[in-house]
Formats: sequence, C-alpha cells, structure tokens
Amino acid sequence: MAELTISVPQVEFLIAKARAYDAKEGASDPDAGSNATDDRMIDVLADQGNDPVTAEIRGFVDALNDDEQIDLVTLLRLGRGEATGEEWSDLRAEVARSHDRRSVVSYLLGQPLLGDLLAEGLEEAGLPPSRNGEITPVA
Repeated sequence: MAELTISVPQVEFLIAKARAYDAKEGASDPDAGSNATDDRMIDVLADQGNDPVTAEIRGFVDALNDDEQIDLVTLLRLGRGEATGEEWSDLRAEVARSHDRRSVVSYLLGQPLLGDLLAEGLEEAGLPPSRNGEITPVA
C-alpha cells in the first residue's frame, strides 16, 4: 500500500470537484441573458470562463505543499495505468524530479476524466475510500 502525504479525504474532495469540472461543456449560447430559472438552469453545465469549480480546484491544489501535489500527480499517472501500486515509489520519484509548482494545476485541469483517474489511482495504490466510498468534504 502506498503511503501518501495527502489524505484520502482530500483526494476524494478533489475527485468530486474534478467530476463537476469534467461535466462542463463549452458555452453554446455565450450571449444568453435569460433568467436562470426560466431556462431550467441549463447554463450551469456550460463553461462561462468564470467557473467557481475551477477556482475551487485551483485554490485547493495551490494550497497543497509540494509533497501533496506530487502525490496527486502520481495518483493520476497510476490511475492512467503508467505503473502498478507496487511501483509507487519509483513512479513518485519520477514525478518528484519533474515537479513544477507553477504548472501542476494547469496540468491536472488539462487531464480528461481527472476525477476518475484519481479514483482509479487510489484503488491501484490500495488505499480504501473513506466512509464506505462516500466523498468526504474537506474543511
């Protein structure tokens, strides 16, 4: 089992936010001026460029220390199938060598299905989800 410097509930929080981010689609009606309740809140799934979920992810990842960020990227790559749970140490060392605080948020947000890859990374690392698989909010 891999030993993380970031907690499983923190990773699960990011998984939930990443899945909300992945659900966004390109703005199809950028000039819409209607009332949100009139259009059944359909624009909530469109990326308007000022997405609060993106801001939350940025703030969350920026607040992590270098080791926690390295763990996230390692979990992502583990979830992508680049290594097995037994190869955690080698993969983490490789990620640490190329770690750049300035680009980690953009790198993570640029990964399609980020939430799913992080969840698969946790599973491959042998780390159980907290509270019966429910996503735990981070205070």
